[in-house]
Amino acid sequence: MRIGMGLPAAVPEADVTALGEWAATAERLGFCSLGVIDRLVYDNLDPLVALAAAAARTERVELLTTVLNVPYRQNAVVLAKQLASVDRLSGGRLTAGLALGGWPEDYRASEVPQRGLGAAMDAMVATMQAAWDGKLAGASGPMPALPPDRPGLLFGGLVPAAFTRAATAGQGWIAPSFGIEQVIDGVASMRKAWDRIGRAGRPRVVTVRYFCFGPDADEHAEHYLRHYYLDYVDLVKADTPTTPEHLDAELRRLRDAGADDVVLMPCTDDVAQVGIAAAVLDGLGITADPERTLR
Repeated sequence: MRIGMGLPAAVPEADVTALGEWAATAERLGFCSLGVIDRLVYDNLDPLVALAAAAARTERVELLTTVLNVPYRQNAVVLAKQLASVDRLSGGRLTAGLALGGWPEDYRASEVPQRGLGAAMDAMVATMQAAWDGKLAGASGPMPALPPDRPGLLFGGLVPAAFTRAATAGQGWIAPSFGIEQVIDGVASMRKAWDRIGRAGRPRVVTVRYFCFGPDADEHAEHYLRHYYLDYVDLVKADTPTTPEHLDAELRRLRDAGADDVVLMPCTDDVAQVGIAAAVLDGLGITADPERTLR
């Protein structure tokens, strides 16, 4: 199981000018990926802007949206261009985790009704794939085609249609950021959908866990998670490691549940958290050789 590091792009009042330093430090310390989450009506950076900044300061690490909310972005060709731009800028390192988005205020602000979102998502993904395949042409010719399977696509969601979408249009599933039973059940549903259409191999499963270490770690985590998750804070906090022992236990149960990747998402913008997390992982025997993995 590979271990990635989240970017603090959704930490309110974060010093986002330090995002590049955060990304470069995470790559230097051996994290396998850099992840970013998505909200619209919130104090955060747009995920693709954040990943573009990370791409400029890194060379090998995978760039992940965990997740990017699709339907309220509406124009599939524009979104395809944005995703392709980050993928090309990073030398083919983008894996886009895509989902419908679950915050009603985001849809109210974008004036997109929360009806028919699944169908809208499927239509947008089909259009984006046509753009990446070079099948959309204008007066000056087609948009530049990307290599096959670029960018990488993963899909979030907990309903049967989400698993079917992930199996037919993607490389796997983005699991929720809390709740081990959701991961266990989702992995089983994802693999069934994968086998049902006869795809070779097995789907990739990526999930997120928040973390915070050091003095007052519990207070920092509580403050951020309550601000972001509101009424769900207790559920998320229960799965948020603030000690090495909790991180070890959480990573092992996620591995046993079938996760292939875990992105550790920060609760503060203090870049020292990257080094502390790396040291904790080193102490657990999860080292950068050649990249951080839990076996």
